Amino acid sequence: MGQEVEQQEFTRADRTAHRQKVRRCLDVFARMLREARFDSDDPMTGLEIEFNLVDEDGHPALKNGEALEAIANPAFQTELGQFNLEINVPPRRLGGGGVTAFEKELRDSLNDAEARANEVDAHLVMIGILPTLEPGHLGASTLSPNPRYRLLSDQILAARGEDLLIDIHGIERLQTTSESIMPEAACTSTQLHTQVSPEEFPAYWNASQAISGIQLAIGANSPYLLGKELWRETRIPLFEQATDTRSEELKAQGVRPRVWFGERWINSLFDLFEENVRFFPALLPICDDEDPLEVLESGGTPQLSELRLHNGTIYRWNRPVYDVVDGVPHVRVENRVLAAGPTVVDTMANAGFYFGVVRSLVESERPLWSQMSFSAAEENFHVAAHHGIEAQVYWPGIGQVSATELTLRRLLPLAQDGLERWGVAGPEIDRLLEVIERRCLTGRNGASWYAGQVHAREEAGDSRAEATRRTLVDYRDRMHSNEPVHTWDA
Repeated sequence: MGQEVEQQEFTRADRTAHRQKVRRCLDVFARMLREARFDSDDPMTGLEIEFNLVDEDGHPALKNGEALEAIANPAFQTELGQFNLEINVPPRRLGGGGVTAFEKELRDSLNDAEARANEVDAHLVMIGILPTLEPGHLGASTLSPNPRYRLLSDQILAARGEDLLIDIHGIERLQTTSESIMPEAACTSTQLHTQVSPEEFPAYWNASQAISGIQLAIGANSPYLLGKELWRETRIPLFEQATDTRSEELKAQGVRPRVWFGERWINSLFDLFEENVRFFPALLPICDDEDPLEVLESGGTPQLSELRLHNGTIYRWNRPVYDVVDGVPHVRVENRVLAAGPTVVDTMANAGFYFGVVRSLVESERPLWSQMSFSAAEENFHVAAHHGIEAQVYWPGIGQVSATELTLRRLLPLAQDGLERWGVAGPEIDRLLEVIERRCLTGRNGASWYAGQVHAREEAGDSRAEATRRTLVDYRDRMHSNEPVHTWDA
């Protein structure tokens, strides 16, 4: 969805032509998978992080255009809301110091961007949902000016046929409606990319699905939305509802949502792209002039633009990605589970835990997903989003267990093994996994720390709005210290 779009209206003929073209792309993609034309010999990993912009007092700053101009770094780009930015960290191999290089580049970029954003009275904050958002910040007028965002919003609302309903039951309850997809802009995430071969892709995707709930439990960082304390990772239900093209009647008929955990383990990368085409009508039926079959048969690499754009409007929590770099195609798993923040070191610890556990599970003798139902993985996902670091999850061979105990006893050793397989050095592994270990032992992640601070300030007499604002200012300062959240004062 990062590409520019020019067309603003679509006819029935546009949609018919697009359906034919995307199916042609799918056929070509199937042939490419059979003929092994993909780059996977020296796989790369990638990292994207979305930020919020706030003013000195912690209120949203609708200044992403001004901030981008001041930052003047092509790694940063706009996101959906005027209070959002995103950084794309150049991909690297994890071994040979790659993890440390990732962290240094991210930290240096963030420090420089923060200093430059200060010139336009803005600060960068990494948090899953900005707690100081108010209803007025989530209206159509605060969409970023790039035409693709308004077009996407219009198409989702047109497909739905009515305003979006946000109804989240948590510690408290939030009910509201929206005439645009701007509530989605409240969700800022960390996205982890793993380049793999097409043959290995199913195992990496299945492993990513299986541990998504554990990622959420230990990394939750979104406890407040519009003044309400909801889920520990409120991004999950908010994102599911903020891009839902289904009316109540379509939900009752079992039509699948566009924000989707999925419904089964897969045996082929093709399964996911085929599901996209079979289950989901196009939101942006834009066609280019490429004939993918002609390009392939002439020895070139087709861009498959229609297939890729369609895939970009289906928001799987672990999404397949087809991409072309220097004329060579590759595929990767995009893990979209985690919230942004709280700090760079917490982010890298989350990344190290994910890359390590997944690699270890993929290369284990008996696949975890052969021992666990897909519905159990999905249940873990939503239970962990709801309860965060206090979640109880299901795990094969154990049954119900706390996410922290499971992490300490089973998953940290797997992460250690997997990172060693990636070629990460021992001191790098120990430093990052110690962050996860201490988080589990203290029971403190971003969500639990933030909620505890708000509760304490409310007990001292602050209103909810003032408590969340003051806590955010404190959070912002601690974020820039880069001390991991488990060390923050309770």
